[in-house]
Amino acid sequence: VQLQASGGGLVQAGGSLRLSCAASGRTFSTYTMAWFRQAPGKEREFVAGINSRSASTRADSVKGRFTISRDNTKNTVYLQMNSLKPEDTAVYYCAAGSAVGIGIRFTEYNYWGQGTQVTVSS
Repeated sequence: VQLQASGGGLVQAGGSLRLSCAASGRTFSTYTMAWFRQAPGKEREFVAGINSRSASTRADSVKGRFTISRDNTKNTVYLQMNSLKPEDTAVYYCAAGSAVGIGIRFTEYNYWGQGTQVTVSS
């Protein structure tokens, strides 16, 4: 599986962005997909995940602001980010894993996109 993330950019605090992650391959619908982020000097952290049945979960820090969704007809997973804060600034990575459950550790995912930079100015 190859993943291509896009949609990052510079936005003011309170603004919105939608990230997309396009996947290659015919088995996209069977994968659990997730978004992680990594800020400078910090560890990569789980943001949101969605499994093959479209059950989803989000980190507490983004609940009520971020929404993950998937379109299996387009082999794409999305991360809608609203009410952005400066602390959301990071490189955002999409990931794919074979587990049915939504793992929150980056070691649980087998495939990674190249990352897209999100910068939120105050």
